[in-house]
Amino acid sequence: MSLFVRLSGDLPTMEKAFFRNAIAAAMAVIVLSRTPEKFYIKRQSWPDLIMRSLFGTMGVILNFWAIDHISIADASVLNKMSPFFAIIMSYFILHEKASRKEWIMVVIAFFGATLVIKPTAGIASLPALMGLISGFGAGAAYTYVRKLGMSGERGPVIIMVFSLFSCIVCLPFMIFDYKPMTMMQFITLLAAGASAMGGQLTITAAYTFAPAKEISVFDYTNVIFTSIWGFLAFNEIPDGVSLLGYAIIILMAVLKWYNALRTGHDGSK
Repeated sequence: MSLFVRLSGDLPTMEKAFFRNAIAAAMAVIVLSRTPEKFYIKRQSWPDLIMRSLFGTMGVILNFWAIDHISIADASVLNKMSPFFAIIMSYFILHEKASRKEWIMVVIAFFGATLVIKPTAGIASLPALMGLISGFGAGAAYTYVRKLGMSGERGPVIIMVFSLFSCIVCLPFMIFDYKPMTMMQFITLLAAGASAMGGQLTITAAYTFAPAKEISVFDYTNVIFTSIWGFLAFNEIPDGVSLLGYAIIILMAVLKWYNALRTGHDGSK
């Protein structure tokens, strides 16, 4: 998705976000139309669906903006702070308590993120900061996804509501700042939307069936893939400080995953 968003060129962020979410919404509608329950949504799900949509929309818009202003690898690794934010938000929303070790890992991961952000760069760090905030939005959204999954709400419903909500938010901005697209830009946004839909379906299923602390390490393969795409498509080579930040964040994810496996589901050992 990050690759295709960057390849779509200098289109406004809101326009990119609208088409990305419109495609995901259309695909979710098709999936739901073929289910026995169709478009039925549980009444008690609506507050959590709205919160998931608010945080998710914030995460998508800021992530797209960051992708357009820093390397896709940097934007990806900052957005992938989301599993750590999910642990933090799970404490407040789901009352799922992390162990002391897991909290220490969160702090060290934040240190790794600062190496990517490079706050001493002054105003140049603003896109990186927005990328980090996008990770917070995604982490909070995934927490609500888990809450919805625990209550029995269907994954395609969660995706459809979020995607439609995001389209509604982006539409006014797109209308007033619309830029005509070339056929190639339209194709790349279609590809971005299809890629995002595939990612949403699988990560929604993941957070529905398991706590964030157990599955987060697998989400970090995204960092590796986007780094490869950034190098192949744009010759983006991260500097040594950024690579150190990547290594710290991924190492903490691996240690956290190993700790979750060793201690069991409840983290009591």
